[in-house]
Amino acid sequence: MKRANKKGRTGSQRLLQITVAEYPELLLKALQKAGAVGESEKISWTSPLEREQFKEYRDNAFLKKIGVENSVTYPLDKFWPGKGPVWDATGITDKGRPVLLEAKAHIPEVVSPPSGASPVSLKLIEESLQAAKRHYAPRSRSAWSGTFYQYANRLAHQYFLQKCNNIDSILIFLYFINAAEMKGPASASEWKGAVRLLHAVLGLPENLEHHGIYHAFIDANFLKIEV
Repeated sequence: MKRANKKGRTGSQRLLQITVAEYPELLLKALQKAGAVGESEKISWTSPLEREQFKEYRDNAFLKKIGVENSVTYPLDKFWPGKGPVWDATGITDKGRPVLLEAKAHIPEVVSPPSGASPVSLKLIEESLQAAKRHYAPRSRSAWSGTFYQYANRLAHQYFLQKCNNIDSILIFLYFINAAEMKGPASASEWKGAVRLLHAVLGLPENLEHHGIYHAFIDANFLKIEV
């Protein structure tokens, strides 16, 4: 499934659209600095693209966008019900590694409501979240379907790709600094503090890079935003 967007006016959606369309090298350098990709590695972004009206993808459509639809041996619908996470950006490196990206412009965006799925769907979601939690945070007793559900379900989909399907995927959480219109953090250290708190609540270790999960930062002051 795909979702068409109008051109974003504010917030992380608009900032990410501008970054992918007009500043791909700035984005690449941020991801290289974070350690998500190598210094000589490149990324071809497959969404959000202006020629596709900035569509965002979910379910089996996102698997096609990251080039793994024929590599999945454990079907997505056995892991997660339909109408799953909508990905802010998708891409593929020149080494064939799929890239998933979630962007934020201000700290309240990190907080998300619990899952509103039906009882049948929620059962599958809970089972998959538990599997992911055992993998990333085996000692955690936190409920992953609560306050930070969005963050948790992104981790779960990384687990689905890497552990259920043996796909060397990269999951990136991209944080914009100085998103003034959103009153966002003015430094990476502010974002890092919020992430540490989030990880503490979910019972996660501070660093998940060995699982292919990275946190990157871009200063919105380097982007030319049309008013």
